[in-house]
Amino acid sequence: MKRFAQLYEQLDATRATGRKLALMADYFRHSDDEAAAWALYFLTGRRLKRLLPPARLKAWAAEAAGVADWMLASSHAHVGDLAETIALLFDDGGAGDPALVSRELGAWVAELRALAQADEAIIGTQLAVWWRGLPLRESFLLTKLLTGSLRVGVSTGLATRALAQALEQDENLIAQRLMGDWQPDAALLARLRAPPDAGTIASQPYPFCLAAPLEDAPVELGAVTDFLVEWKWDGIRAQLIRREGQVFVWSRGEELLAGRFPEIEAAATALPDGTVLDGEVVCWRDGIRPFAELQRRINKQKPGRRLLEEAPVRFLAYDLLEAEGRDIRDQSTRARRHTLERSVAAAEATITVSPLVRAGDWASLAPLRAEARTRGVEGLVLKHADAPYTRGRRRGVWWKWKVDPLTVDAVLVYAQAGHGRRSNLYTDYTLAVWDGDALVPVAKAYSGLTDKELTQMDRWIRQHTIERFGPVRSVQPLQVFEIAFEGIQQSKRHKAGVALRFPRIHRWRQDKPAAEADHLQALHALLDTVTPS
Repeated sequence: MKRFAQLYEQLDATRATGRKLALMADYFRHSDDEAAAWALYFLTGRRLKRLLPPARLKAWAAEAAGVADWMLASSHAHVGDLAETIALLFDDGGAGDPALVSRELGAWVAELRALAQADEAIIGTQLAVWWRGLPLRESFLLTKLLTGSLRVGVSTGLATRALAQALEQDENLIAQRLMGDWQPDAALLARLRAPPDAGTIASQPYPFCLAAPLEDAPVELGAVTDFLVEWKWDGIRAQLIRREGQVFVWSRGEELLAGRFPEIEAAATALPDGTVLDGEVVCWRDGIRPFAELQRRINKQKPGRRLLEEAPVRFLAYDLLEAEGRDIRDQSTRARRHTLERSVAAAEATITVSPLVRAGDWASLAPLRAEARTRGVEGLVLKHADAPYTRGRRRGVWWKWKVDPLTVDAVLVYAQAGHGRRSNLYTDYTLAVWDGDALVPVAKAYSGLTDKELTQMDRWIRQHTIERFGPVRSVQPLQVFEIAFEGIQQSKRHKAGVALRFPRIHRWRQDKPAAEADHLQALHALLDTVTPS
């Protein structure tokens, strides 16, 4: 625990990528396999399921420290983070119990999981021993693990690169072996150390290639004919795998979607064995349907006949990563596309190749992009014809040329403290538009302001609070923000009758009074312009 707590603290204290890489690689080199596996688990963004409820942790901490519940609650409200509050409550500045501090990370996870199954009296007693016996940073980490809220400020790609350096393995090989489901145990490290010819698990997907925003591209891209251009579909990015007589569908979030799209799985049995497709799962009925219709299918493990009929899906394949059991990612986009069209030809219409968008020059491509929203797509994707299929977001390989976002001016009505580095600032905003003389909430936004603006707004929120509802404050309706969003759809779950997709703050409208913010009718008017008929 001591070494991982130290790593966590050091990573939190630096923004230098090279420094983070060196710290993680050193940790992996000098840890046993189980500790390294668990560290990798947390560094790549995975978290334990919450083992104990925060309300009970507060009660046990107050009892163990001998303070009143209201005092701990007040301290928590001031500090902003429960784990930090508890760690400070028991901190005596000492080095802690050596037996507890030296316990490895994997052993701690096992202890915490076992404790969660014990009687409440035992849990409270044991937690008191641990909180008193651990130094500040280890105690903080312990409670973070218990609540399932541990977040480490590194990317999955950087953690993967650090591990590859520590194991002296190819980074792309390690990234591929970490795709899909894996357990953080010593066996994982043994599999990651295996030579490249050790074989692939039948269900294992490849790391996804991601498109970079076109605004980040150089001024001169070259000729439009240097690219294969496709529509940017509004669905679920997925890999469809046909290996060893089995079919697997993986989301970009590395979730196995078994049983959720049975029509795609059935159609995939016609694909040649040893085929891996990259593409998009979309709702398709006489053309693409809004994402809201696809959402009805996403969390249904076994969709019923009626849902299958009302929200049919299609897999639009736009790349081929493996053909006849051979990894072809190093081939050019043009060559992969040619093989893709042959491989999918035998499949049913449920699996089709994403069509190319033809244009002779950039000037003729721009009007097609302008049609994207009425077509029910998000814009265009430009894939360099000579590029390989790479891992992650590499400049120059794929570019996404999205339609400009929709915008609306809305009034701040509620605010809540953020998480992690922002736990002491009110950074999570609820924004509303006018419906007659009343303000109706339409979106929550968590990003878009600079650190300086967030600090200014935090001070303003504290000075203009009307009421408090637990962690939420209602504020005087005076501040206006322009919010940008990718789409809008009807919603019976929201009082406004609409739901905005991916809302974020575009700018702080300090020049506009709240009375001049937009009205709900304007949002309803947008529905007909963005929804395919």
